Amino acid sequence: MCLDISYYSALELLDDYFPGLAHDQAIDFDMDANIHVLAMSYKKFPVVLFKDGAFHRNYFEWSIIAGYMDTPEKIKMQRPKMANARAEKIIADKKSFWHRIRKNRCLVPVTGIYEHRHIDGWKNKVPYLVQQEGRNMFCIPALYYYNPNVPTNIETGEAVGMFTLVTRDANTVMKQIHNDGDNKWRMPLFLPKEMELKWLDPDLKDDQIAAILSFEMPSEKLITTPVWSIRTTKPRPDGKLKNEFFAWPNLPPLGNDNGELQTALSL
Repeated sequence: MCLDISYYSALELLDDYFPGLAHDQAIDFDMDANIHVLAMSYKKFPVVLFKDGAFHRNYFEWSIIAGYMDTPEKIKMQRPKMANARAEKIIADKKSFWHRIRKNRCLVPVTGIYEHRHIDGWKNKVPYLVQQEGRNMFCIPALYYYNPNVPTNIETGEAVGMFTLVTRDANTVMKQIHNDGDNKWRMPLFLPKEMELKWLDPDLKDDQIAAILSFEMPSEKLITTPVWSIRTTKPRPDGKLKNEFFAWPNLPPLGNDNGELQTALSL
C-alpha cells in the first residue's frame, strides 16, 4: 500500500501545472506542514478534478468511507483498507467498489511518496522518499467518492469528498524498497504528465482506462532517497527536514537486504 505522501511546495505549483485551475474551496492547507501526510490521519488534501470544461481544486479526505460501512465499528475496521485502490480491480472486477466509482477520477498532486524497506537483522524499516526524475511535482491517479451517509460540512453545506490512491504491481526498484508485509511489491500508479491529464478525461472508455492502469513507470525514471524515520514526532538527529537524505550507517544497497552481512563487510 501507499500510505505516506509528501507535499512540500508553494501553492503556485498547482496553478502552473493546471492552466486555469479553479479553486473551489477556501485554502485551508498548510503546504509546508504537510511534508509528510499519513493516510490514517484522514486529513484533507488537495485533489484536482476536471469538470465543466476546466480543472478544479478541492480538498478531500484521504481514504474512503464506502456506503456499506454503515456503523462506526465497520468504519473503524474497514476505512484503513480504503486508502488505496488496486488498479487490477478497477476495470476487471465488475463486482468491486472501485469498478462502481471508476468514473470518479481525480489527481493527487505530490512532491514525492514514502515507502518503507525491510532489511534482515534491522529492528526498524528504512523509509525512502520516491520522486519522479526531473519533476518537482507530479500527480498520482486517484478515485473519489461522496458518501451520502456522511454529514456535509455544517459551515459550507458541502458534501465531504474522499479519495483513494491507485496502486499497481511494483517495478524493479520499488520491489526492492516495498519488500515486506501483506501488500509488498506494490507501488502507486506513477505516470508521465500527459497520461496524468488523460486520466481526468471524462469521456474515457473502459479500455482506455485499462490502458492507463497498465502503464509501468521504468525504474530509471524514479529517484529513491533514504530518509530519517517519518512516522515519529522526534526530531532528526541531524536537524534536517523529513524529506532530505539521511545517511543510515551500513545501509545495504538496494537489492541486498542482508543487513548483517553488509555490516560485517564494512568492518
